[in-house]
Amino acid sequence: MHELTILLLLGVANGVPILAGKMLGDTFSLPLDAGYQFAGKPLFGPSKTIRGILSALILTSLVAVMVSVPIHVGAIIAMLAMLGDLSSSFIKRRLNRPSSSMFLGLDQIPESLLPLLYYQYVFSLDFGQVVTVLFAFFALELLVSKILFVLKIRKQPY
Repeated sequence: MHELTILLLLGVANGVPILAGKMLGDTFSLPLDAGYQFAGKPLFGPSKTIRGILSALILTSLVAVMVSVPIHVGAIIAMLAMLGDLSSSFIKRRLNRPSSSMFLGLDQIPESLLPLLYYQYVFSLDFGQVVTVLFAFFALELLVSKILFVLKIRKQPY
């Protein structure tokens, strides 16, 4: 049961920023890095917005409560997922990868593993459960991304 719960919370934390971007357009789309650069390259890029971080935090927290997980656990899961996503973006910018480009593994693992390790600690998941959720998230992320691209919600088909 815990595996499905954390998988749902990971999906919400990582998916809501994309849906918020589609629904709200340019509204509240302030880049998180405010255009600042590190070593001549953007910190994160224009697709990482304050709106995305806040939407992930708020909705993941609300969904957590709906599935009987404490609100603070939902908030921490969202924050760790966004931290993983931001770290991936930071690394991709250093590798000269454009914003929203795919980097298989780097795009899925940090944003799921960081919150998953926290969830493991809170709910005493074993190693097998962690690995199962990690692989399930990886596969579902790729599938849902393709579906969102076909529905014209996502700009890239990965």
